[in-house]
Amino acid sequence: MGEKIVAAGFDLADRQRYRRKSHECLEALERLLSEKRFDRPRNLMGLEIELNLAGADGMPRMINAEVLQRIASKDFQTELAMFNLEVNIAPHRLSGRVFDQLAEELRTGLGYAHRKAHEVDAGIVMIGILPTITKEELVSANLSDVDRYMLLNDQMVAARGEDFVLDIEGVERLSCTSASIAPEAACTSVQLHLQVTPARFADVWNAAQAVAAVQVAIGANAPFVFGRELWRESRPPLFQQATDVRPPELQAQGVRPRTWFGERWVDSAYELFEENLRFFPPLLPVCDDEEPLRVLDDGGVPRLAELTLHNGTVYRWNRPVYGLADGVPHLRVENRVLPAGPTVTDVIANSAFYYGLVRALAEDARPVWRRLPFAAAAENFDTACRHGIDAELHWPRPVRGGGITRVPVVKLVRDELLPLAAAGLDAWNVEPADRDHYLGIIEERCRRRVNGASWQVDTYHRALEAGLGREAALAAMTRRYSELMHQGEPVHLWPAGFPARH
Repeated sequence: MGEKIVAAGFDLADRQRYRRKSHECLEALERLLSEKRFDRPRNLMGLEIELNLAGADGMPRMINAEVLQRIASKDFQTELAMFNLEVNIAPHRLSGRVFDQLAEELRTGLGYAHRKAHEVDAGIVMIGILPTITKEELVSANLSDVDRYMLLNDQMVAARGEDFVLDIEGVERLSCTSASIAPEAACTSVQLHLQVTPARFADVWNAAQAVAAVQVAIGANAPFVFGRELWRESRPPLFQQATDVRPPELQAQGVRPRTWFGERWVDSAYELFEENLRFFPPLLPVCDDEEPLRVLDDGGVPRLAELTLHNGTVYRWNRPVYGLADGVPHLRVENRVLPAGPTVTDVIANSAFYYGLVRALAEDARPVWRRLPFAAAAENFDTACRHGIDAELHWPRPVRGGGITRVPVVKLVRDELLPLAAAGLDAWNVEPADRDHYLGIIEERCRRRVNGASWQVDTYHRALEAGLGREAALAAMTRRYSELMHQGEPVHLWPAGFPARH
């Protein structure tokens, strides 16, 4: 969730000063961009995965502080709730056997963390939403004991002024309220970072927005929330509603939610940071001692602390990121679309598909975002979340002047997007063995129409048909999922149902 924050109250002057400092940061960013102060192209990518802790019974375990103490690695960090962890993989250059390297690092790190968690009767589960988590467990008392999370919860609750309403209708309907933002913690994701130059930022961000629906559809892995079967990827609606600080009256006025897809294609990174300040009041008005314009005048590079802190409380599915490395500023596109899991191999396959596809689309002479209305991309995202691998999406016809057609996502991926992703990985100089192995997993997933969500739903219903009740079926499915996750075969090869001993 970002920077460390010390809990404190805020007064009116704090918010006014924070607003002033944020706009000074924005002015400093504009100067940095105009003066071309940003890092040269380095083809760097990064990876973060949010994780769940669960016991051998498949139920959540609220012990992340104890597990982190045992892991004792800077690669693992706390997350919003006590059953969450996050693992961060150091940046890698996109070339050679990078995806096999990432897979090996993840298997090693997650295996070690799983063994450490096992010492306190828990284990690592990599899944979009833990099917066994209940509304009663997602309360403020189970937020991690970190000042930032407590303060963020307090500020969001105060901004809303009443309970958060969770109302999602899918296969079944979930309708309940929450007195805190804790339900957000149910949503565990994979975050893919790509460092880009300012000149390339808009093309990469637009490309990432255009393919977000495709990513969700083929990678869906969160069909259950609080025991209800909802959308094939239920994270986006749950996350949006759990962070929605707008009371009904502001929603009726069309005020934008803090979790959103966006509303237009962009021409620069600056536009997104400017939108953040224009549309969203600060939640954490914590001011840094740095004066960004003075730092610039003195020849230095500012941290832009207020701008980056505020950016971390606007939950775009593709987020702009400003960062410093060795005193040199850089920009990244942070792709936040994908759920965690099901296996390391699936995560890496999803990553290879994304990085290859975004490269190819960003360099296309006929950009897809010039041919696909933004409203269609936003509708695609909603459709993909609802229907997963069975979704049909709007997409430009490949022939010039062909207009928009509606196509099954599995056909779109196999016929058009996988060849583009392969070309993109070639442009990154990724080894053909890596390219073919991981894109082959995406192809097989589409051919068999199996992803994490479809496997979960099928296994759950088989358990019901075998006579288990709803809660027992979800727990049995979660235990089987965890077992297969740690075996490591990609999800399209997972057997249906349970072995006899289950």
